[in-house]
Amino acid sequence: MLILFDHSVPAPLRDYLTKHSVTEAVERGWDRLSNGDLLTAAEAAGFDVLLTADNSLSYQQNLKNRKIAIVVLTGNRWRMVQRTIRKISAAVDGAEPGSYAVIEVPVR
Repeated sequence: MLILFDHSVPAPLRDYLTKHSVTEAVERGWDRLSNGDLLTAAEAAGFDVLLTADNSLSYQQNLKNRKIAIVVLTGNRWRMVQRTIRKISAAVDGAEPGSYAVIEVPVR
């Protein structure tokens, strides 16, 4: 699968998603796009999954009829994200077009 990390996702996470092709939004020059424009650009470029730590995405955007799957992390501190790598990987592996999954990242 083609996965897009938005600017809020810790870059080291890509090393744990080796079954997939990961691109960071900044690599495409998309790090300054608004969420709606980022989703549209990602879909147009053929990305399967957007991985983000923007917990307000579902409130800010109409996700109905989106083709891209979205996986949201509730936090982005790398030390805490590391504790949920298996859950993140499972969510990415199980992502289907238009799906939306939230991964709870511990605060401490």
